[in-house]
Amino acid sequence: MEMLYLIEEFVKILMNPAVLLILFAATALGTIIGALPGLTATMGIALLTGLTYKVPVAYTFAILMGIYVGGIYGGSISAILLNIPGTASAAATAIEGNLFAKRGKAALAIKVTRSASIIGTLIGVLALALIAPQLSRIALQFSAVEYFLLAVFGVLMCGSIVTSDLTIKGWIGGLLGLAISFIGYDVISGAPRFDFGNINLSGGISLIPAMIGFYAVPEVIKALSIARAGPPTISDVNAVGKGNGIVAKEKDPNSWLVTFKHIPVIIRSALIGVGIGALPGVGEDVAAWIGYDNAKKSSKHKEKWGTGECYEAIIAPEVSNNAAIGGATIPLLTLAVPGSPPAAVLLGAFMIHNIRPGPMIMVDSPRFIFYIAALILAAVIALWVVGMLLAKPMSSILKIPSVYLMPIIAVLSIVGAYALNLKRFDILVVVAFGIIGYILDKMKYSAAPIVLGIILGTMIDENFRRALIVNKGDPTFFFTNSWISVMFVLIITVVILKQLLPERLAAKANLKSLYAFLSSSLKKKG
Repeated sequence: MEMLYLIEEFVKILMNPAVLLILFAATALGTIIGALPGLTATMGIALLTGLTYKVPVAYTFAILMGIYVGGIYGGSISAILLNIPGTASAAATAIEGNLFAKRGKAALAIKVTRSASIIGTLIGVLALALIAPQLSRIALQFSAVEYFLLAVFGVLMCGSIVTSDLTIKGWIGGLLGLAISFIGYDVISGAPRFDFGNINLSGGISLIPAMIGFYAVPEVIKALSIARAGPPTISDVNAVGKGNGIVAKEKDPNSWLVTFKHIPVIIRSALIGVGIGALPGVGEDVAAWIGYDNAKKSSKHKEKWGTGECYEAIIAPEVSNNAAIGGATIPLLTLAVPGSPPAAVLLGAFMIHNIRPGPMIMVDSPRFIFYIAALILAAVIALWVVGMLLAKPMSSILKIPSVYLMPIIAVLSIVGAYALNLKRFDILVVVAFGIIGYILDKMKYSAAPIVLGIILGTMIDENFRRALIVNKGDPTFFFTNSWISVMFVLIITVVILKQLLPERLAAKANLKSLYAFLSSSLKKKG
């Protein structure tokens, strides 16, 4: 019955040329917004929500859902081309995606991520239409304890998978991100924290300017320093491309065939995306990282990771973060609790247009859930067309020499950071965090766990303290609250031991080797 309703609403949309045209235009705009650093899907929906106050409902949600779907995919484009995620949900894609671009496979990587995004969104739509009540019940079982443990797991997981050096460096980055997230007013007590009397810090550090600083500025500095050093050598070409524009000589394989060769990864990543998206307040960012981590741990070709040849590393996060669109819409519509930041803005749009999400939505607006699902389904088709039109022009960005491209990227990054809140202080945040990010990059600290720490820091802080308040300061409640909390504790323990034990064993092996070398040297001297 649910599928029948979905098909009926989908056919109605296809039979309305005005809605289709608006949806295609909105999806294209969303893709461009997502690709520009700082202009996220959340920002796009927020800006257009106010402009659609007097627009008919049918057109309003065609615009907003098109922006949502296009924006989540669009973030992967700049992540692949420039190693600067357009959205936080594309940060995991940047790890391997930019390596594809450096090998001259930027267009192929964009096509593969587009295919993965389409598949992930389709699965999310099916979940929204078919299993919304079941996933909502699972999400209802999450209390402050479970949210705290989930966030801690996210930071540990990210820190352990993105570092090319010691795992502890990734965790240090995560802790640095947590420390940054604590700046500003305490949500629970209302007391200012770490603002040093500066009114600009009282509201905390905005995620987007910080993310732009950590990702964009170091890339600009590195690219310009290479360009200033003179004509590129062979090693320079391998590192950043000939003038930032390698062109692959061999014919690229079909992106759909490449994607469908990884069906197990797609299924696991989609389930992760839907499940994480259905958890209120978590969203596409965490879904992408967990999908990436799962794919890496279950991969049969671990030697390909980090080489720019591993399709799993770009398919998994894109399937997960796009499947989370449907997942995030589930609690939004059935519980009036948004599953992600873009969904939170959509909640405001619903209220403006007198639509009341929640348990009574099936009584008040029985077909609205299926209408939203049909819009997302139609947006998938629009994404396919828009993606084909934009893939080649976007990949040609790499042909622009660094000395011209990077100043443009720097200006767009500054404009994107400023446009979010219209605060000049955000420009200072970009510059300051960019310098810090460049220094940390030189020390082989990844920006990804820092950014994830900023994203999850508020969740960790609020839920940890809320759980302690509810349980009168008893910390044992974190281990006995529910089967979900016990599961998270076990997983976190395994992650820590699995990462630390090999490093300790390696350190012992190095000490033994040093001892053996010194002993043999002394014997020879004797």
